[in-house]
Amino acid sequence: MNNLFLAATASSPEVDFRFDEHQLSLKGESYPENAAFFWGGIIAGLREYLTQDNGVTPISAHVALAYFNSSSTKMLFALFGALNEKAKAGTPVILNWYHDEDDDTIFEFGQELREDFPALTFHDCATKS
Repeated sequence: MNNLFLAATASSPEVDFRFDEHQLSLKGESYPENAAFFWGGIIAGLREYLTQDNGVTPISAHVALAYFNSSSTKMLFALFGALNEKAKAGTPVILNWYHDEDDDTIFEFGQELREDFPALTFHDCATKS
């Protein structure tokens, strides 16, 4: 399966899914005009990878989103839901959630993810601005 890389734009994050290394990375901001269109292909690619993966090697997701709008939030929940299902099936999935230590909104969203997707191994990663 081919890796997936999309460079960041003013309104969309960098997507660097290295499926061959079981490493997923999102960083930047996400408020594309059409979130379903932007995230749809990314989520489809992730789901394809998850169905082809043998389930032995842990998957690491590194997420450093400084801002995302409500439409992107729905898409992120779909993405994390797919990862949670893989984790429930037995593949270790580690979610490293990066946020500025002073950004309560992003921190609290991470805490919500921890509660909503309990099969993921969640690491809160506060950074200094």
